Amino acid sequence: MLLPILRLLGAAAVLVGCSQPVYRTTTEPLVPVPTLELQRYAGRWYEIARLPNSFEDAECLTVTADYTLRADKTVEVVNTCVLADDVDRSVGTARVPDPKAPAKLEVSFFRPFYGDYWVIALDTDYRWALVAEPQGKYLWLLARTPKLESAMEAEVMRRIEAAGYPVSALIRPENERPAPPR
Repeated sequence: MLLPILRLLGAAAVLVGCSQPVYRTTTEPLVPVPTLELQRYAGRWYEIARLPNSFEDAECLTVTADYTLRADKTVEVVNTCVLADDVDRSVGTARVPDPKAPAKLEVSFFRPFYGDYWVIALDTDYRWALVAEPQGKYLWLLARTPKLESAMEAEVMRRIEAAGYPVSALIRPENERPAPPR
């Protein structure tokens, strides 16, 4: 009984992956940052902007991602979407499959299926991060605060454009409603 369910989930994951458009307009390989310290990366991040995708509710008013480093060196991922009258959470796991490329993480919300989660730009003080996957289907701008200072955000938007992503397609949650504690 379990095998047909896994096959169905696998087929659904393939179909969802195929239906997601590629936003990135360049064929230059996506390059992750050379180092990523998971201890520093852990904690709460606010979603400042994202490319449209099929698994995030467009009605999210505040979006957070909480990362907790586990003893086995995996990361618990808790994504929270604050809606007008509800809170939606997804819990997953991230891992670093190759310690020589620590910014090339894989994340799963539906084990055993993992997707690429590459940190492609990161503030030296870990105040903001750009996360993407190598084919150009997904992109997130995350920050430690609900909003970025305008000069900092403008610089990150230039980086997004330079990486070949359309800034005009970004969705920006308001992040004005308080996110509940994990």
